[in-house]
Amino acid sequence: MRLLTLRLLNEGTTVTKAVRQDGGTLTEIDGFADVGELLRSDDWETTATAANGATHALEGADLAAVVPSPGKIICVGHNYRNHIKEMGREIPDHPTLFAKYQESLIGPNDDLALPQESDTVDWEAELAVVIGKKGRRISEADAADHIAGYSVLNDISMRDYQFRTVQWLQGKTWENSTPFGPALVTKDEFTVGPLMTSAVDGEVQQSTPTGDLVFTPEFLVAYISTIITLNPGDVIATGTPGGVGHAQDPKRYLQEGQVLVTTIEGLGQLTNRVVKEA
Repeated sequence: MRLLTLRLLNEGTTVTKAVRQDGGTLTEIDGFADVGELLRSDDWETTATAANGATHALEGADLAAVVPSPGKIICVGHNYRNHIKEMGREIPDHPTLFAKYQESLIGPNDDLALPQESDTVDWEAELAVVIGKKGRRISEADAADHIAGYSVLNDISMRDYQFRTVQWLQGKTWENSTPFGPALVTKDEFTVGPLMTSAVDGEVQQSTPTGDLVFTPEFLVAYISTIITLNPGDVIATGTPGGVGHAQDPKRYLQEGQVLVTTIEGLGQLTNRVVKEA
């Protein structure tokens, strides 16, 4: 099943609706403003499967971030061997974790804001894990039961701010900088492994199978839930592979007017035009 969050105009005001995708049609899941709210409800899969609300065409639909307001966005650094190598680091013994906040999220086709304070804005294609069942100290063997599904995310990074200190958060959670979507694909329809790519103006920058992770989604769910309770709608961004602009010679960063496309086979595509922040 594919679940999305649709933006609609209602008497001049933008509202959102959780929807199920059936081919080229989006069906409203009545009573739920977005996919995160749906995941926090009892028996969300049955509710989504049975939905028969108003329908809309997928083509031309205005999509929000698939989970617009997650309680937590926990990101993982150094989780693909080719990226660890290009950044000159060693394979870690434990996951490197940092946070994003919901204000950083944008829809899968929204404009990507270049802040006036940074000119070193870099791309980082990532597989996102979305939690569907609450848990603390979840075992790795049980972790799959707590995963609702998967999506596509790009962990846009302001490298100058990121490397001002050893703590990365200030370079990772800029407002309106993180495309996320287009859909939550439930775990029965997606297995980690297919190719993930990012391209700038049609030139491929990153191309690595999602199965090439150091720490798997199940391990990450177990590890993170040891520290803090994971709740439905929480997001884990599992790390980026090699090919980031900061590691190239000369270094390359996003420029105004470029188009960044992030794709994971079987999950979908983010297409974001780069604009200067107003």
